[in-house]
Amino acid sequence: MNDRISEAILTTTEARMKNPLALAYVGDTIWDLLVRRRLLTTNAQAGTLHKRAVAMVNAGAQAEAFTRIEPHLTEAESDIARRGGNAHAHHAAPKNQDPVAYSKATGLEALFGYLYLSGQEERIAQLFALAMPGSH
Repeated sequence: MNDRISEAILTTTEARMKNPLALAYVGDTIWDLLVRRRLLTTNAQAGTLHKRAVAMVNAGAQAEAFTRIEPHLTEAESDIARRGGNAHAHHAAPKNQDPVAYSKATGLEALFGYLYLSGQEERIAQLFALAMPGSH
């Protein structure tokens, strides 16, 4: 297995065939890394960085980000996100999260997991830029 971040791990077909919750599992980490990388461009202290990251890496914020990118998705990307949002985890949405927002967030994570696994780094960057508040 190749551990380099910038290269495809799977073909797009192989990535599309993965369980959407497995895609979300990877996509959650990719989203978190992108947020933290963006935050490191500021001069904030570690505690402030953490608070900002928590505010951006939660179901509500991710659902809002998904709403911003949704009109820009290809049909294939929309399908991945839909499958991710419709996937049934073996647990309910956390009590403090709206189930609709949690579903959208899972769709976003599945999409970013799919894009990462299939090596679509440029598309990840495009969608992340659109997803960030005030960036479009």
